[in-house]
Amino acid sequence: MKLILVVICLLAVASLSPPCEAQERPTPDIKDLPMGSNRVSGDRLALHPDITGIALVRLRITDMDASRKFYADILRLPQGTQGCFSPQGTTVCFFVSAQQQVELVPGAASDDGVEALGFRVSDAASMRKYLLARGVKCGEVTKSNSGDDVVEVRDPENHRILFLSHKGGIAGSLPPSLISNHLIHAGFVVRDRAAEDSFYKDILDFRLYWQGGMKEDETNWVAMQVPNGTSWLEYMLIVSPKADKHTLGVMNHISLGVSDIHATEQQLIKNGWKPGEKPQMGRDGKWQLNLYDPDDTRVEFMEFTPVQKPCCSEFTGPHPKP
Repeated sequence: MKLILVVICLLAVASLSPPCEAQERPTPDIKDLPMGSNRVSGDRLALHPDITGIALVRLRITDMDASRKFYADILRLPQGTQGCFSPQGTTVCFFVSAQQQVELVPGAASDDGVEALGFRVSDAASMRKYLLARGVKCGEVTKSNSGDDVVEVRDPENHRILFLSHKGGIAGSLPPSLISNHLIHAGFVVRDRAAEDSFYKDILDFRLYWQGGMKEDETNWVAMQVPNGTSWLEYMLIVSPKADKHTLGVMNHISLGVSDIHATEQQLIKNGWKPGEKPQMGRDGKWQLNLYDPDDTRVEFMEFTPVQKPCCSEFTGPHPKP
């Protein structure tokens, strides 16, 4: 009897409740969603395409013959005859791997040795839609000479940034590199960290990998790691507006990953390099060795993992691997 009364009461309560109705919830504009690559609002997941690493660095050079000799003979990077980002005759390209290339862009001397930096993304067209929705001006999707879909933007400090997507390799069959087949980071001068963070961190979801400086209480270098990989962009901070060409060449640089810096040094000497600097322990606890191309742009060789505790801050992201 008690059970019957309970059931009757429950039915009475249910009859007082309004029926459930499927209601369409307005989907907010992507610009209004909180930052982060896993933004969720209602049933909508707002994602930018995966950004997996560095695909391309274009370097300004003034003497093609001298620069070609450095990159081909000293660094022993394979020169591309097909699959280069730009058409033959306009630039010269060298492959670090089937998915990464360094392109030499002839022209007048410039304070910024890095003409453009390209990141590999899963879909360039989707990246363009995402950037436009976030209020970032960008060009149309174009096709590179290598078959990549490409979207170009300018970051807050007017650095030329490219997003490239392609289903296959860009170089075909390549001979194995004797020194490095992994471009692990590139760096350029940054005047306003907060402005750059508003783009790389807040919109593209780059994450802090490590930061440090020549002094414990000063930050000169900020490594911002791509959200879906291990390579990074390095902000080079606190650089004098009156810095000379060599100093700017130190700052605007590329970095090739190696497993053994001392074996790398010996191989470079065999290739004809005349040592100017010796391997040194970086402030991040990694061995490194610096070379300079004919235009004073630094080519840094860096071991993939630290061998001692870094100064200034701990690493907060995964290390690259060979």
